[in-house]
Amino acid sequence: MPPQFHPFGTSHQVVLVLTAVLLGLMLVIARTRFANAAEKTLGTVLLLLYPGTLAGHAWVGSLNAQTLLPLQYCDIACLAGGIALWTRRQFFCEIVYFFGLAGTSQGLITPALIYDFPDPRFLAFFVLHSGVTIAAVYVVTGMRHRPAPGAVLRMMLFSVSWYAVTAVVNVALGTNYAFQCAKPVTATLFDQLHPWPWYNFETIGLGVVFYSVLYLPFAFRKPAPRLA
Repeated sequence: MPPQFHPFGTSHQVVLVLTAVLLGLMLVIARTRFANAAEKTLGTVLLLLYPGTLAGHAWVGSLNAQTLLPLQYCDIACLAGGIALWTRRQFFCEIVYFFGLAGTSQGLITPALIYDFPDPRFLAFFVLHSGVTIAAVYVVTGMRHRPAPGAVLRMMLFSVSWYAVTAVVNVALGTNYAFQCAKPVTATLFDQLHPWPWYNFETIGLGVVFYSVLYLPFAFRKPAPRLA
């Protein structure tokens, strides 16, 4: 049996410290001639995570309908982060910023995870959640791609649209992507919400709140010049 993960245990604390250190390092590198190489490296890691995660699930025998598709919001943030770091496209920068800090960073702090180090599922989970969180901060600081006017509305429309697509997949395959059908078995912020199905509507409302709060630092500022 793989070792069981314990929130804020030794392995979790190490991950949180490493995430903070790597974020600080990325922000320092952003001011040097190595910025482009660092961005491409992190972007490549994020883009390779999905196929790497599939390989990990296949290796340990947990590849199934629930682990096959990149339909979790963190998966979308991961792919968007990789594209943003490679292309600097504004839309993808906004996705990783809002999805990453509103959702993925919460998963970093309260992981929906039962496998501990060195299980490959532990590694995949935290590389994704740490990498996305770092990318979310980096795109608006190191790359200076701050959310443009109307970003909250754009991200809510995208979020709800993706939620609808995920709901169809869940019904068709009997899966629980985006935790639409059941809350995580581990302790998370979902525990503070009402039982199914009401928490689905509450998460949409919380999305409006979180996105609005994340946009506030940029709401009354002139756009900063972007780094080439």
